[in-house]
Amino acid sequence: MQQPQGFVDPSCPSYVCKLIKSLYGLKQAPRAWNSKFTSYLPSLGFTTSLSDTSLFVKVDKGDIVILLLYVDDIILTGSNPTTVQAVISDLAEVFDLKDMGRLSYFLGLQIQYKEDGSLFISQSKYAQDLLKKAAMETCKPTSTLSKPHAQLLEQEGDLLSDPRHYRSLVGALQYLTFTRPDLAQAVNMVCQFMTSPTDLHMHLVKRILQYLKGTLEYGLHYKKSLDFNLLAYSDSDWAADINTRRSITGFVIYLGDNPISWQSKKQSTVSRSSTEAEYKALAHSAADLFWIQSLLKDMHQQILVPPVLYCDNLSALALSSNPVFHSKIKHLDTDYHFVREKVQRGDLLVQYIPTEEQVADVFTKGLHGPVFVKHCRHLALAVSGPVLDPVLGV
Repeated sequence: MQQPQGFVDPSCPSYVCKLIKSLYGLKQAPRAWNSKFTSYLPSLGFTTSLSDTSLFVKVDKGDIVILLLYVDDIILTGSNPTTVQAVISDLAEVFDLKDMGRLSYFLGLQIQYKEDGSLFISQSKYAQDLLKKAAMETCKPTSTLSKPHAQLLEQEGDLLSDPRHYRSLVGALQYLTFTRPDLAQAVNMVCQFMTSPTDLHMHLVKRILQYLKGTLEYGLHYKKSLDFNLLAYSDSDWAADINTRRSITGFVIYLGDNPISWQSKKQSTVSRSSTEAEYKALAHSAADLFWIQSLLKDMHQQILVPPVLYCDNLSALALSSNPVFHSKIKHLDTDYHFVREKVQRGDLLVQYIPTEEQVADVFTKGLHGPVFVKHCRHLALAVSGPVLDPVLGV
């Protein structure tokens, strides 16, 4: 690095300093810190999760301690508070740390604890700051994110003179979907136009912010449950993207009654039929489902019952278990067929569900108000009070 002001060697003013230690703020600092911290954890009895390298688990005489690391922010939890406190003391002997107590705020996520043992996780402050950034604090709220089945061409409208504001808002909205699954489909749509956004694309972003204005206090209400079974809903909207004719995949995964993972994403290739699109969606959903199962196993939480994956397409269901249909989809990549293998081995149950009950429908397309509200009821959306927001009709 350059010689600091006031410490320049007069005989060699053009020389630079060779660093022997990492400095905070430089590119290599986070990696150096991570390497230092993670290399020390095994000495305390922690093992690294094979599913997530930022997750560490320690088992001590039947007590489990779980440590989650994000750069220099750490979450610690466990089955025995005494064991957790012992780990904190051990870390304090080597690292300069501050015990913030019970988790209440982490990377923009606000956590509240209810008397019945449930959790409420939201990003209301983050959402308020986003509205302020967009100068829409006083905008008129809307009850839905977009018009039903709304579509826009990539080149439709006039190009924005400065697309950086659009990209900044959309990037911030992406982070908001961590606790707002109801935003996932609409945010996925506006992400398609990041390269050359137009005024019409910006109008869609403002529509999302208007919806956000009326639902600032929404978050996820996680209830205590002894049910540790996994189930998922998978759906696809065939050829939904009118620019590329690719389909949209949507899924949501539940641990018991609580949604823990969801996604709305454009498929990487064009599908020749709705069955093919649904089958690809099944594969993506199953992959995430088994990743979560592996993650739970690393945390010593065994799932004894095979996960259940719900789909509303009978042909895709048949493809997942009947090899007779192979000739119709032999052009598909072979990795999609691992769903069939999982079903045949009994590791996964794929079952039919009517479209009216398909929760993942909210991740694939814009819906009418009543249908949108119906599916949002199943996504654990709530406000910080004891009851759900009356807008949801619950």
